[in-house]
Amino acid sequence: MDNTIIEIVAEWIRFSDMDLEAAKHLYENMNPKPLEIICYHCQQSAEKALKAYLISSGIKPERTHNLNYLIDECRKNDLSFEEIIEQCERLNPYSSQPRYPYEFDISIEIVILALKDCNDINSFIKSKLEYKKD
Repeated sequence: MDNTIIEIVAEWIRFSDMDLEAAKHLYENMNPKPLEIICYHCQQSAEKALKAYLISSGIKPERTHNLNYLIDECRKNDLSFEEIIEQCERLNPYSSQPRYPYEFDISIEIVILALKDCNDINSFIKSKLEYKKD
């Protein structure tokens, strides 16, 4: 990868990390916990990480929040992305609906799973990006 692409990918990952850190901060420090907003930040983090991978592969990602679409695009380039399909499917509904009242009935268990799914997706993608740096 050339340096410009590396910088762009790094910026997408930085924003992905900020969303995940925001979700963790809200979970750990707010009471009552804003469950919907935590799930929203988890979805946003995963979306940005998937887009970072696509950019690193020379693919311009669509302007979409749909994780199912993005994971399919990643799988076209690398079949091992099948490992994180379920996590993407679970996070996908949180792209916009949680920002409005009465859209979801989210429990603390769902939030804990969303945080884990997001962390799994980000770790997986970062491992792919480390490989691509060489």
